[in-house]
Amino acid sequence: MRDLIARALVSLLRLLLPAEGRHSAEPPTAPPVFTPAPVSPWSRPWTAPSAEEVRAIFNDAHTRGLPAPQRERSYAAAFARIGVDYDHPTMPLRSLVRRGRVAA
Repeated sequence: MRDLIARALVSLLRLLLPAEGRHSAEPPTAPPVFTPAPVSPWSRPWTAPSAEEVRAIFNDAHTRGLPAPQRERSYAAAFARIGVDYDHPTMPLRSLVRRGRVAA
């Protein structure tokens, strides 16, 4: 069975691939390769908040007196008002999560 499959593949490849030897005087030409022009990152407007907006959120006098979890919620709400997803807390998570001992 394998011999039959191998013979069929060899005959198919002989039909599809050109034979050895010189067929024409000119070499075959490759089709032109289309390369798109590089897009400049400055072609679209800036979508992130400016440095002044971010500084105003983090240096707000109202949030300085709040405890850390409430301060983080206030930062997240201020960023949500300007349409930015604030999902990176600036405080470590172990200050929020307490691990208790379990008796085995």
